[in-house]
Amino acid sequence: MGIGSSSKIVALAMLLLVCLYHADAETHAVGGSQGWGFSVSYDSWTNGKAFTAGDTLVFNYQQGLHNVVPVSAAGHRSCRASSNSKVGTTGGDKFTLRKGPNYFICSIPGHCTAGMKILVVAN
Repeated sequence: MGIGSSSKIVALAMLLLVCLYHADAETHAVGGSQGWGFSVSYDSWTNGKAFTAGDTLVFNYQQGLHNVVPVSAAGHRSCRASSNSKVGTTGGDKFTLRKGPNYFICSIPGHCTAGMKILVVAN
């Protein structure tokens, strides 16, 4: 077996591991059937749920009424997104969780302070 064959086997094994990792990934609709809005306590919604790095959060809401922005811990506390933040505005925005804390807010004035913010910790 030549060096090129070994590299191909290693690459194939890594691809298989990535596929297996993503096969276990789950999709979570934030707020369940209520979606992303004012009618859900997001602290309560996350209680008892297990989140894993690679899972997808889907933020469902009526387009134009809300948005969703991934933010830092400071942005979550202050309800402020940085100027270079990626703002989801489709009404069906999807974000892949990374390991550790993942913070999201609605950046429309008054919405975050009224409760439209969520912290999801992924293992």
